[in-house]
Amino acid sequence: MILASLRATALLLVLCCVAYPALVTGIAQLAFHDAANGSLLRDGETVIGSELVGQAFTSPGYLQGRPSAAGAGYDAAASSGSNFGPTSRKLADRRAADEARLVAENPDAPGPVPEVLLAASGSGLDPHLPPDAARWQLPRIAKARGVELARVTSLLDEQARGRDLGVLGEPTVNVLAFNLALDRRFPAGAVAGPR
Repeated sequence: MILASLRATALLLVLCCVAYPALVTGIAQLAFHDAANGSLLRDGETVIGSELVGQAFTSPGYLQGRPSAAGAGYDAAASSGSNFGPTSRKLADRRAADEARLVAENPDAPGPVPEVLLAASGSGLDPHLPPDAARWQLPRIAKARGVELARVTSLLDEQARGRDLGVLGEPTVNVLAFNLALDRRFPAGAVAGPR
């Protein structure tokens, strides 16, 4: 009886812990190679980041993403929201400071600050913006890069992704991918300082 149990355990161990993971990994590598390896974005041979994880951009020549409450901001090891509720004074103060900063940094932006630029995502690592929130920042980006607004808008339209299968989710712009496209199309010679 014990010998039969040990054999069954060894067989299940090989099937569940070796064969099945190896099969699934092999299929993922063949069918979804980029996604299986982290959806990495590169600048030449250099890995810049993942299209699945947001990054902080502060330079006026770059699109800025949502605020992040993950660790010190966009910390993948501390993925989480702030857990502040609607009556939280800290949340209200952070939102007010972010709104004042965004208004000051974007004097030519049309209309009020989009809500998504004031609200952190649940994970704190959201790499996407709705196209209208990205479009709101384009006058600042065009001015910082010394490029016509229409050219930057055209690039945004190229980079925007529609709904999955035409009906699922919302249209988005990947912040990191758009910023890399900005650097390729309008080289960063005019953009000084950190991203």
